[in-house]
Amino acid sequence: MCGIVGILSTTKKDTAVYIYDALTILQHRGQDAAGIVTAHKGRLYMRKSNGLVKNSFRTRHMASLLGDMGIGHVRYPTAGSSSGAEAQPFYVNSPYGIAFAHNGNLTNTKELAKELFEQDRRHINTNSDSEILLNIFASELAKQQKQHINEQDVFASVKQVHKRVRGAYATIGIIPGFGIFGFRDPNGIRPLILGKRTTKGGTKHMLASESVALTALGYEITQDVKPGEAVVIDRQGNIFVQQCAEAPKYSPCIFEFVYFARPDSVIDDISVYKTRLRMGERLAAKIHKEWGDEKIDVVIPIPDTSRVSALQLANELQIKYSEGLIKNRYIARTFIMPGQKLRKKSVRQKLSAIGLEFKDKNVLLVDDSIVRGTTSEQIVKMARDAGAKKVFFASAAPAVRHPNVYGIDMASEKEFVAHNKTTEEVCKTIGADRLIYQDLDDLIWCVQQGNMKITEFDCSCFNGEYVTGDINQKYLNDIEAVRADSVKEKNNTNESSELICNDVE
Repeated sequence: MCGIVGILSTTKKDTAVYIYDALTILQHRGQDAAGIVTAHKGRLYMRKSNGLVKNSFRTRHMASLLGDMGIGHVRYPTAGSSSGAEAQPFYVNSPYGIAFAHNGNLTNTKELAKELFEQDRRHINTNSDSEILLNIFASELAKQQKQHINEQDVFASVKQVHKRVRGAYATIGIIPGFGIFGFRDPNGIRPLILGKRTTKGGTKHMLASESVALTALGYEITQDVKPGEAVVIDRQGNIFVQQCAEAPKYSPCIFEFVYFARPDSVIDDISVYKTRLRMGERLAAKIHKEWGDEKIDVVIPIPDTSRVSALQLANELQIKYSEGLIKNRYIARTFIMPGQKLRKKSVRQKLSAIGLEFKDKNVLLVDDSIVRGTTSEQIVKMARDAGAKKVFFASAAPAVRHPNVYGIDMASEKEFVAHNKTTEEVCKTIGADRLIYQDLDDLIWCVQQGNMKITEFDCSCFNGEYVTGDINQKYLNDIEAVRADSVKEKNNTNESSELICNDVE
């Protein structure tokens, strides 16, 4: 999962600063690396580095990012690698010079890499599927064989990309002297949103992963880019939109609404905040039905993502709600940390318990989901150490039992705490007195109420059904071989000394 943004400005001012601000707002989508590319007078200017946005760009870097258009990226590595070589945006010289940022994961990467070498005669320099996607697009654009391209050439190239590429991809690119463009995979798995900001000096156009990146900077939401659609914004600020897929369908990733997106975002006309309120309501109804005999003294969310659901759950059950766990804002999201050892180390650094809210009480802890169970187990122990009499645990999402192959770091089903376990067995593993999961039908209902036109969601991590229809056990075994926690820990050890010199100036 990554965050992407592209801005074209007719005011010719502060483009890089706006991209920086947007990336900061999207920081929750990736904390491994950040990058910005801008265009000025036919040249591209790039800065990318490992680490958070605020640590990747200094005043001297921002001053060198010239131009009235640019793109940015924050990276979350699904393969666990922290190599600076795989920080985005990527760049290819031919044709025209193209820089490119991608959110998602391709599922036919091996076949595409072979095609690029044997048929397209293009060289791939990293292990990133994003570089492959860029080169597929560049190769198709080169086939237009024009000195000066227009929006129809971009649309024609995207049509061919859709025919060759499978998986999840929301992308934004920039071509100096031409403009910026973006497109979304035919299933709309990953989000992409278009907006504009009009001032006396002119208009700024933005493409971004989440609406909050636009609204927080004063942009007006124009539209969600639909599955299979491509958007082109030329140097004059003209916007062109065209459907480029033969059989597009809306199948957005449901985990965006459970965990990744900010609650103040609206994706595909669905409010993330209202979705999480409904998740709390449905979970409360299930607890009332199945745990009617249980005395619960206080509901405590595991910050931050579960807060909205937990508060609504407490209101529905008429139970006291308390912020009994305090989060250290300077620790990264443990879900996206590469490796189990690092997650375990970070939980105690990330959270601390307020003893008064736990002592001699039956506590219901609410989290957005349970994946590996590492965080859940340690928080349950933390609650007991703080004096809780009983510790109950509620997940606002169903049990995660299957890998996610579309850009979320859920690679090895053997690492999921719910793998081959009943709810009671998971409860015992994390050390809780009782455990309850949201039902999948209820979760789908909670999201769908925001936009009844969307009838299908990618729920693969819950039900093992992959919307692209091309996932088999061999593929799952292959991604496990490169994305399992044991591999990440080995990669991080091998690369730790290398990272110091991977800062791209």
